[in-house]
Amino acid sequence: MEGPDITVAEAVIDNGRFGTRTVRFETGRLAKQAGGAVMAYLDDDTALLSTTTAGKHPREGFDFFPLTVDVEERMYAAGKIPGSFFRREGRPSTDAILTCRLIDRPLRPTFTKGLRNEVQVVITVLSLNPDHQYDVLAINAASASTQISGLPFSGPIGGVRVSLIDGQWVAFPNFSDIERSVFDMVVAGRVVTAADGSEDVAIMMVEAESTDSTWDLVKNQGKDAPTEDVVAQGLEASKKFIAALCKAQAELAATAAKPVQEFPLFLDYQDDALAAVSDAATGKLRELLSIAGKAEREDALDAFKDELKADLAGEGKPFEGREKEISAAYRSVQKQLVRERILTDKVRIDGRGLADIRALGAEVEVLPRVHGSAIFERGETQIMGVTTLNMLRMEQQLDTLSPVTRKRYMHNYNFPPYSTGETGRVGSPKRREIGHGALAERALMPVLPTREEFPYAIRQVSEALGSNGSTSMGSVCASTLSLLNAGVPLRAPVAGIAMGLVSADIDGQTQYAALTDILGAEDAFGDMDFKVAGTREFVTAIQLDTKLDGIPATVLAGALTQARDARLHILDVMNEAIDAPDEMSVYAPRVISVQVPVDKIGEVIGPKGKMINQIQEETGADISIEDDGTVYIGATDGPSAEAARAQINAIANPTMPEVGERFLGTVVKTTTFGAFVSLLPGKDGLLHISEVRKLVGGKRIDSVDDVLKIGQKVQVELKEIDPRGKLSLAAVLPEGESGASAEPEAEAPAERAPRAERSDRGERGGERGGERGGDRSDSGEEREGRGERSRGRNRRRGGRRGGGEESGAETGTETPESDALVQAHGDDQAALATSEDA
Repeated sequence: MEGPDITVAEAVIDNGRFGTRTVRFETGRLAKQAGGAVMAYLDDDTALLSTTTAGKHPREGFDFFPLTVDVEERMYAAGKIPGSFFRREGRPSTDAILTCRLIDRPLRPTFTKGLRNEVQVVITVLSLNPDHQYDVLAINAASASTQISGLPFSGPIGGVRVSLIDGQWVAFPNFSDIERSVFDMVVAGRVVTAADGSEDVAIMMVEAESTDSTWDLVKNQGKDAPTEDVVAQGLEASKKFIAALCKAQAELAATAAKPVQEFPLFLDYQDDALAAVSDAATGKLRELLSIAGKAEREDALDAFKDELKADLAGEGKPFEGREKEISAAYRSVQKQLVRERILTDKVRIDGRGLADIRALGAEVEVLPRVHGSAIFERGETQIMGVTTLNMLRMEQQLDTLSPVTRKRYMHNYNFPPYSTGETGRVGSPKRREIGHGALAERALMPVLPTREEFPYAIRQVSEALGSNGSTSMGSVCASTLSLLNAGVPLRAPVAGIAMGLVSADIDGQTQYAALTDILGAEDAFGDMDFKVAGTREFVTAIQLDTKLDGIPATVLAGALTQARDARLHILDVMNEAIDAPDEMSVYAPRVISVQVPVDKIGEVIGPKGKMINQIQEETGADISIEDDGTVYIGATDGPSAEAARAQINAIANPTMPEVGERFLGTVVKTTTFGAFVSLLPGKDGLLHISEVRKLVGGKRIDSVDDVLKIGQKVQVELKEIDPRGKLSLAAVLPEGESGASAEPEAEAPAERAPRAERSDRGERGGERGGERGGDRSDSGEEREGRGERSRGRNRRRGGRRGGGEESGAETGTETPESDALVQAHGDDQAALATSEDA
């Protein structure tokens, strides 16, 4: 954009042999009434507008910072019209919600503590290259607009996505690059200055995962696996990109930022309240904080808090009317004691060491009738995983800005209030539940079988039945167990663990203590929630949240190594419960696949779906066809699926029946000279009237309809295949019966008209039925031409003769196929006519 008041800054990201990416920030042209407004561009092709606005007055009654981040996806950005009924954007997509969380997590700890004015950050996607991933650009845009808004904000924050492609960490990869990526990681951080004046980048947020291609790239193409060391290298590689983005934002703020405004800060407590609580409660709190059980510990702490408030803030007490301060100070003293014990004594709340894991439990097949189920327990955290399998047509259809339009594996996470012993709202999932489900989904995606290996849509549900630390990583473990119980052939089992961190300044140096398998209280009182999931060989997913201004990458690398030891121990416990995929449940659908030529898809479907619907009705199977000719067949049992596959193969991959082969066929059409019998889908043969008579003991019949009806089953044998592929059939009689009549035929009349000359016999066809005689008068070339055209039409209709509106049996007219068959059987008819006249 152009204008006299526009301020511009840009960062050029150098990816070496992968080229450069340019991120540009502009302000001064749009949304001038917002507190801060920035347009962010990626390669001048993707454009986002970020605005940051603060409320004029503090929110009363709030004891937390009311920050809201919203991402508005506009479908016009990608040249699309929304697919909803009203054709306009509605509730945010999952991608938008996850992007909100990516922005909120590094932004929130960067605001000054005690701020109670509502702050809203809105990012609107205005233009999007479909190959670009806008989420990391949104992190930078949100930071830039907040940096210039005049709020007390200790930014800027830089966010970058790095992917390990061909051994190099590439910044801002496209969607098309992910197919070659072994590991994909979003990292956010800020530039910090050390005491000696040197600068470094402190990591504030990480969201990372192996890709769908990781297994193939590592196992089949020899690429490096994303081990803990490789991931740590990625964190280091991201620093230079983050520094460049922070520098560009700082340049923009130096010219365009508003002066920092004075906002009222609301401290949780005054120093005198903290001192009073510390003196009165420290000794008792040390004792209570050593109670291992969560419920017992919290009950005791709550009772002591009520007692303390009565002593310090009761009527006539020195802190009367300051109950909230006493409660906040009480919590602060708890936090101080927990952290002090960890750093000095290396002992945690429940008595464990820093690297100890709580008692583990794993059990599969815990629910009847469901396709797969399991329970995973880690201490008081209890997760139930339930797996459901279905046809691929049940996969989730996506209508978003992303080029991904469908999702085969769907992971849902539920966190009911009873899981923490509380009451609360139950209903649609909150952002936290969506985020936890997405994390568990990413952890398992790299080990799922391909669509070709396992042609099922998979829905995995994680039910948090009890919560005391890291239900998301418990969901990963429970899901692995449940999927194996459902018979899903995972490439490797996956387990997850949550790591914590406690830090303190001791003698001028910051010391860190990493905690394995954190409790809920350690999450609340600690500085970091670092979740790591993976197989025995490599990491599949990472999520980092921190309350600090940043964490050194070396500290995170150490936590990764500590997490690996815990993960291997958990995998051993899970392996004792189930070490290989079980047989699929009898209640799960059986899905098999068959490949048909693309030009045969129309025949399988038939006119208006007639053929595919017929197969589904006859077999009870559910059929879906992909554009590449892959046909997926699902049924409640194996025989039904195999029957449907046989019928589809008979249409699209036909094999010619052999002479002498017997069939239980279905009559699809009757004529004056015989009946057409369907042997296989698309394969009909003629049962001549002379063979039809055998079914009634050789008696003379006036009409084929007197013996056979359309839809009737009849046992036949393939007698002959003529050069043009036409099939002649013979009736198969039950054992002991003969085609000859059991009674002598009626005597011939004593007198009859003299036999006509051979040249006059053609008229007899018209007397007996002009249809037959007329057919024989057609030239062979004409009949053959019509037959070829008709066969072409029948292929387009599904290759099925008889039945439907086009059937000659229903319209009373004969098809060109019958003309050709009459010609093939002309000699039989002539002989039959002669015997009748005799």
